[in-house]
Amino acid sequence: MRMMLVGAGAVGESILRILQSRENYNEWLNFVLVADYDLDRAKEVVNNLENISKEKDKSNKDNERYYTPIKVDARNKDEMIKLIKDYKIDFVMDGAAPFVSNQIFDAAYEGGANYGSMGTWSVPMDNPKFGIGIENSYIEPMTKYNFDRHEDWAEKNQMACICMGIDPGVVNVFAKYAAEYEFDELYEVHVKDGGNLEIPGAKESDITFGFNVWTVLDEVMNPNVEYDKDKGGFIVEDAFSGEEVFTMPEGVGENTLIKVEHEEVVTMQRYLSKYGLKKATFKIALDPSLINALKVIDSLGLRSIHPVDVGGVKVVPRDVVAACAPQPKDIGDEMIGMMLVGVHCVGIKDGKKKEIFMYQPFENQQSIKDWGMQAVVAQTGFGAALSIELIGRGIWRDKGVFSPEYFDPIPYLNLMKETGFRYEIVEI
Repeated sequence: MRMMLVGAGAVGESILRILQSRENYNEWLNFVLVADYDLDRAKEVVNNLENISKEKDKSNKDNERYYTPIKVDARNKDEMIKLIKDYKIDFVMDGAAPFVSNQIFDAAYEGGANYGSMGTWSVPMDNPKFGIGIENSYIEPMTKYNFDRHEDWAEKNQMACICMGIDPGVVNVFAKYAAEYEFDELYEVHVKDGGNLEIPGAKESDITFGFNVWTVLDEVMNPNVEYDKDKGGFIVEDAFSGEEVFTMPEGVGENTLIKVEHEEVVTMQRYLSKYGLKKATFKIALDPSLINALKVIDSLGLRSIHPVDVGGVKVVPRDVVAACAPQPKDIGDEMIGMMLVGVHCVGIKDGKKKEIFMYQPFENQQSIKDWGMQAVVAQTGFGAALSIELIGRGIWRDKGVFSPEYFDPIPYLNLMKETGFRYEIVEI
């Protein structure tokens, strides 16, 4: 595999670090083009990777040939197609912000490469009509752009696998495993994203974005979506609805969760309906300070993606917030606690009702020690890295556009065990 990573942010770097840690990874991963709009950042990532590699194998003089940093504007499809062809790229990994995901997806297709992502782009209406039907609230619903092009990708004998992070990603694999091996009929899948991360001594007004700022503003503030077959399909509500208290295992304790627009609700309905799926939701625990900040940002119109004129200069309000907010790559050492992400599944086994919670815990201080980055970032990177390995080794392969539920979950879970990316199952 010759891979181009588009987006050398914290998660992008974590993907490459985790791939590099795999024994014999260079038997299937032959080259990585590290592409970012900030060339200095791409060079920094490559330098970090080369230093780690040289420390592991001081006799290897060829590290600098393995990674190549390059500047790219991911809004420019033709520029990316040229890079794909010039560097003979056969797999494009999308690690950039959601608003350029369609361009990267199309560039991979037109350039003749396979594609992977950790999420998709969606565009809500300025005045959404809440209730039944995504199409009444979204100009472009999540995953639609990608799945609508399934036949085109299949005809060209190319594969795209969207949603390959932790959630979506690992949780999709968990849901497929539950449907295949834990239940005779699987009625409900509820993704829970929580934990107990905190920064000791932090001020009450401090705001921490644990993930890409642009993405947080995008998915949390968008109208949220759940799936309820008996009520008519996809149901859309305003941001911050569906509050729930859920007790997390591993001593994490109670988490207050809210519904968020997330791809799993759509992909699980697509692939797991044949197992009896009737309900699917995604809920996340957010720090109260962050929720308050997001509400203020929304009230001021600063989450808008429509350019405004400021002294004769056109600026996108959300870009300004994303640039000024604390960046995830600069947060980490001071946090304690863990991230804990999983699926709460409800169904029937041997004629009786059964409930389980299948989850992946990631402790922050251990993440800093092992990977040099905070848990939210490394956990997402791990999910993507394992999917990339399965694709690179030809274990996950087909023609068309898919998400992880389409594939056999066992090879993925085996890789989790092999790499120490722990998962557990508890009955509720």
